[in-house]
Amino acid sequence: MLRYRGVKQALDAVSRLDAFPKVKEEFVQPTRVGGTLSLISRLVILFLIYHEVSYYMDSRLVFTFVPDTDLQSKLKVHIDLTVAMPCKSIGADILDSTNQNVFSFGILQEEDTWFELCPSQRVHFDYMQHHNSYLRNEYHSIAEILYKSDHAVVYSMPERVVIPERPHDACRIHGVLTLNKVAGNFHITVGKSIHFSRGHIHLNSIFANTPTNFSHRINRFSFGDHTAGIIHPLEGDEKMFDNGQVMMQYFIEVVPTDVEKFYSHSKTYQYTVRENLQLIDIDKGLQGVSGIYFKYDMSALRVLVRQDRDSIAQFIVRLSSIIAGIVVISGLLSKCMHLVGDLCCQRRRDTQMLQSSTKHAKGSILIS
Repeated sequence: MLRYRGVKQALDAVSRLDAFPKVKEEFVQPTRVGGTLSLISRLVILFLIYHEVSYYMDSRLVFTFVPDTDLQSKLKVHIDLTVAMPCKSIGADILDSTNQNVFSFGILQEEDTWFELCPSQRVHFDYMQHHNSYLRNEYHSIAEILYKSDHAVVYSMPERVVIPERPHDACRIHGVLTLNKVAGNFHITVGKSIHFSRGHIHLNSIFANTPTNFSHRINRFSFGDHTAGIIHPLEGDEKMFDNGQVMMQYFIEVVPTDVEKFYSHSKTYQYTVRENLQLIDIDKGLQGVSGIYFKYDMSALRVLVRQDRDSIAQFIVRLSSIIAGIVVISGLLSKCMHLVGDLCCQRRRDTQMLQSSTKHAKGSILIS
């Protein structure tokens, strides 16, 4: 019994510390003002809860830069372009800074075709060109939308519907290569090439009298796997040349990119490109080998794109503060409105009493 009394006394001591007001229901008088404020406050609470949950579910992107230490991985490149010369007159080669023939990692296919597109292909390419141009120009405004989406931008040229009756006048070069992660040079020039252990040579002297036209159309040129948010600047590019003696150079800087989402993690590459067009004129001292050159180099930094949001504890605290704040503010408004109402009623009663007393006083004087 003594032990029971001690526990009861301790509980009584704790209950005496309760500072929260307790009002019985029979002492609470509902009013129209209080009911209206309660209804409005509940609606406001539901509205703010909905927006708070939407804000919590809609994550933000965090971009960071770190040194790229993964030097042993391979670089996958997707190539699909069309040159306005027959395949028998041109050759495509890649050579990296180690002088290794990287065609040992894959083979590019050469397919005879026509440079002029059929109507359906023309519509598709014009759309691709316009779409990719818009993405490049507005990238900083829509980057978050692109990264959060699950759709990667991949263009695929439809099959030709109208077959011309003239001979092939162009060559489609396409395929996937797996390269070393070092600087390299992918080029398309006149004539074929012979590869050696430490390089290659071009047999272009036998094609000296062949008319050249290095007008080209790039359907696909990308590094790594296709990932949402990554834009490839060269896709949809089309160059037309009247002079065949030109060196079209693309200087490409490849940037490794890791995209970390809540439910997926992908490693890919994005790149920036600069263009340089050089006309070849031996009389003016402008020498070189005409062709199309893609000179790529690897960036020393890696971009980390991470999808982030507040923790669940922060979300609960913000949600609780919203609910508590609306309840407290609505309570204060209810008290203020009741106080103003009581003051107005009290002033009206005083005015009525004053008027009644004045009438009574006047009536007394008349009687006397």
